[in-house]
Amino acid sequence: MRGVRASAWLRSRKARLLFATVVILGSIAFYAAWIEPDWIEVTHHTVAAQISTSIKIAHLTDIHTSGLGRRERKMLAVIEAERPDLIVITGDSINITSDYPGFRDVLMRLHASLGVWVVRGNHEDWWPVKHESAFYESAGARLLVNANAEASPGVWLIGIDDLYAGSPDLEKAFAGVPESAYKLALFHSPVYFDKMAGRSDLVLAGHSHGGQVRLPVFGPLWTPPFVGEYFGGWFEKQGTKMYVSRGIGTSIFDVRFWCRPEVAIITVGDTHGS
Repeated sequence: MRGVRASAWLRSRKARLLFATVVILGSIAFYAAWIEPDWIEVTHHTVAAQISTSIKIAHLTDIHTSGLGRRERKMLAVIEAERPDLIVITGDSINITSDYPGFRDVLMRLHASLGVWVVRGNHEDWWPVKHESAFYESAGARLLVNANAEASPGVWLIGIDDLYAGSPDLEKAFAGVPESAYKLALFHSPVYFDKMAGRSDLVLAGHSHGGQVRLPVFGPLWTPPFVGEYFGGWFEKQGTKMYVSRGIGTSIFDVRFWCRPEVAIITVGDTHGS
């Protein structure tokens, strides 16, 4: 009888452990698929700079949108609450060509006094939109492809095509930018930092999704090509600072774990007391 009871107890214990494992794994899967992908984190940063007026920048990247869904509306609500002076989007705003009309709907709802500026990611290079510059202008944004523009007195934006799928041209991108200007470079794949560090004061990039699925201690399970060591956060090399955002959307699988989507708010200027 004792042997029968012990056997039954062991089977019962195994069943409880199996049930607990299924519940835990199911809860993690539910969280990763239905909670975290839409749980946008707003991160705030300050960068000291000798410019006439401080600029509050909203950095968006990897939106991967097909239109105004729940995630996009939450992103727009963040932007409305933060009221940035400048909005920059560092690529992979779409997944495939058919997403452009939906992306345009999102773009038209973004407003900032110093404008909305966009650079290509690998998805825009893989699936280009016809009449590209006109498309962005019709949505109230401006595209920079190996080009630059003065966004504010003494502050220049330098937009560089994507290294992964495009044709970056540093000399063309920086042509005509005054040496004395504060230079903010925008590109998608962060590994390009190795080539252009030292040419600008600040760089904003994306592409990594922060790893999208990360494990405590171990970090990202996988990152895309052309990320290198720059999977998220701040980096500095040759006097140039770079921030790599985790981005808004997802790629391949619509899941995130331990890697919430991000809107980065970066204030550049006199940061005394901030």
